[in-house]
Amino acid sequence: MAPDLSTTYLGLQLSSPLVPSASPLSRNLDTIRRLEDAGAAAIVLHSLFEEQIEFEGHLLDRYLNVSADSSYWEATSYHPEPDDFRLPPEQYLEHLRRAKAAAGIPIIASLNGISAGGWIKYARLIEQAGADALELNVYYLPTDQRLAGARIEEAMLDLVRQVRETVSIPLAVKLSPYYSNIAHVAHELDEVGVDGLVLFNRFNQPDIDLDTLEVVTKPLISTDGEGEVLRLPLRWIAILRAQITADLAANGGVHTAHDVVKLLLVGADVTMLASALLLHGVGRLQRIETDLLAWLEEHEYESIAQLRGSMSQRRVPDPAAFERAHYIRTVGTFPLAAPLHVTTPLL
Repeated sequence: MAPDLSTTYLGLQLSSPLVPSASPLSRNLDTIRRLEDAGAAAIVLHSLFEEQIEFEGHLLDRYLNVSADSSYWEATSYHPEPDDFRLPPEQYLEHLRRAKAAAGIPIIASLNGISAGGWIKYARLIEQAGADALELNVYYLPTDQRLAGARIEEAMLDLVRQVRETVSIPLAVKLSPYYSNIAHVAHELDEVGVDGLVLFNRFNQPDIDLDTLEVVTKPLISTDGEGEVLRLPLRWIAILRAQITADLAANGGVHTAHDVVKLLLVGADVTMLASALLLHGVGRLQRIETDLLAWLEEHEYESIAQLRGSMSQRRVPDPAAFERAHYIRTVGTFPLAAPLHVTTPLL
């Protein structure tokens, strides 16, 4: 009998831990069906962005408060006319309804932003549209030197609390790794009542085009063998597994079955992937599932549940391996490429 790959996430029964994360792939219904056929256990839809919700509000305000003053029209002339522009939030809700009708697996919606704004309204509308769960993708880059980190955390927690009180469907929060104390933030979110945490959100970073001398942004895609990307969620899932009750989803750098196994061993409930599918196609999911089954059989595991968390921080012989002591040992034993020659006294 083949090993049992089933798992649970956000209270949802899933056939495996393989969940495509929010990406352009979910914009197309045919691709959603192909992802399901290839082995996706659930799908996180591409995000509805806060800017899109705010844009809807700007349009509404414009037509409710129109002024005869021509300067008003000049100031707002960059907005498309309503007849030529279908509001993205409404499109998103319709796409969610169609995705639910087209797929036989859970569909998780995604809201991307940092302020309450229209999030409360659209969280409710997303629930009414049939989403099986909602992922809050918290993407915020503070640049105001007067804004203390504690205030940022308080605002995020207040936002999540408001959404939690608004909807009854399962709620996950996708975090960045840049908080001063991730363990504390995770604990506070657990107390708020979130059902899961996604570790971690990877932010697009700007670059400089030396030919045009322009600031450019490119999609942040991880590649095969980019192990350092995977190590960040691996470490924190291992640490948090015994500290919180919320489910844990690993995100970032998952390309192979070996990546999946490592994350399950430290305690992940599901492993999310996008770059591997964008680079290699939807069929990559089936390859990962086949290799995952082969690894489990080779190592005589009967199920995912049997190995999940068996190498979390509290269950390994050397818990310090996930903390600073491991760093000290690693630096102290790093091999030099060439002998170190000192020609002057070291003071």
